[in-house]
Amino acid sequence: MIDATSSEELLTQHKISVLLIDDQPMVGEAIRRMLEGEEDIDFHFVSDPTLAIPTAEKLQPTVILQDLVMPDIDGMTMVKFMRVNSRLKDIPLIVLSTKEEATTKAKAFELGANDYLVKLPDRIELLARIRYHSKGYINLLQRNEAYKQLLESRDEMRKELAVAADYVTSLLPSPVTEGDIQADWRFIPSASLGGDSFGYHWLDDDHFAMYLLDVCDHGVGSALLSVSAMNVLRSQTLPDTDFLKPEMVLKSLNDSFQMDQQNNLYFTMWYGVYCKSERTLTFSSGGHPPALLISGGSVMPLRTQGMIVGGMPDMTYTSDSVRVERGARFFLYSDGVYELKKVSDGKMWEFEEYSAFMSGTSGKLGNPIDQLIDYTRELQGSELYEDDFSMVEFVFA
Repeated sequence: MIDATSSEELLTQHKISVLLIDDQPMVGEAIRRMLEGEEDIDFHFVSDPTLAIPTAEKLQPTVILQDLVMPDIDGMTMVKFMRVNSRLKDIPLIVLSTKEEATTKAKAFELGANDYLVKLPDRIELLARIRYHSKGYINLLQRNEAYKQLLESRDEMRKELAVAADYVTSLLPSPVTEGDIQADWRFIPSASLGGDSFGYHWLDDDHFAMYLLDVCDHGVGSALLSVSAMNVLRSQTLPDTDFLKPEMVLKSLNDSFQMDQQNNLYFTMWYGVYCKSERTLTFSSGGHPPALLISGGSVMPLRTQGMIVGGMPDMTYTSDSVRVERGARFFLYSDGVYELKKVSDGKMWEFEEYSAFMSGTSGKLGNPIDQLIDYTRELQGSELYEDDFSMVEFVFA
């Protein structure tokens, strides 16, 4: 990230440069003397109108002084040429005339002149106008340069986010298509990459753990915290923790990942353990949306009251348990799958609407998630999601 001070230092520093176009050498000498001794101003003079355009292209002055009455070429035509030239069109142009004439002024401004002076102008006024117009043009050059740097930085950030998204995806578990518990998932990173991660694995022959977390904010920092938390879950390296007890897992995570030690980042979490022999699912959550257990046409939201993980020290969490029937479908997800704005009326899609939609999905493992993706993309009128789309589907045999 580039701060304001360093970005200003990176911008090109431009010196005021004046190009006078006038067929009279005596006018050129008079202007030169007016600017003499001004160390911040470089002066250039061309008396041949036919050389005006190529000279201006080469010098790239910060302001052009141009006579309106010259042999071989009409001054107004020269103004027009200046304004259609892609390399000169933004350079401030001050036209010089021998008399104060409203119609001539109006025509010059209409063709794109920035200012009008009767020659020979007063030295103090000339210097003031040169510095005024040059400052504006230099600001424009630096703004364009800063914008280019921003685009380059944004492109580089996109590349970094894409690499980070690929890394997060590489750590996600493989789908499970057979056995007592089948699982499939979809992960669609947002353009700015959120902090979603999820996983599932057997703790022993009878217990299957499943979990999903969502780090606040977006970017590489959030993704790194997400990966760190997932690693301790997969490796079961939280100190003094029984991973068969969801409330204990969330408490240990909260103790280990306090936001004041994680660059003020915290996360929401859902963690559950399925006992195969008893067909029970025990779960605990901290600030996370309820998971959905769908069985026999009914939808059961699964959630416990709990503080976000990392928000405050010494928090306690509770757990709950439900029985899981054969053929039941279970959906674990982040809020990015349903917190979206409907293109039809600009209102947010309600959780109840989302829950009702999921109850009506069907098909083989993974199809309900694909149906949700198709529907929400149409609902929000965009292929892209503002937040990570993360959803895991489990089917219990």
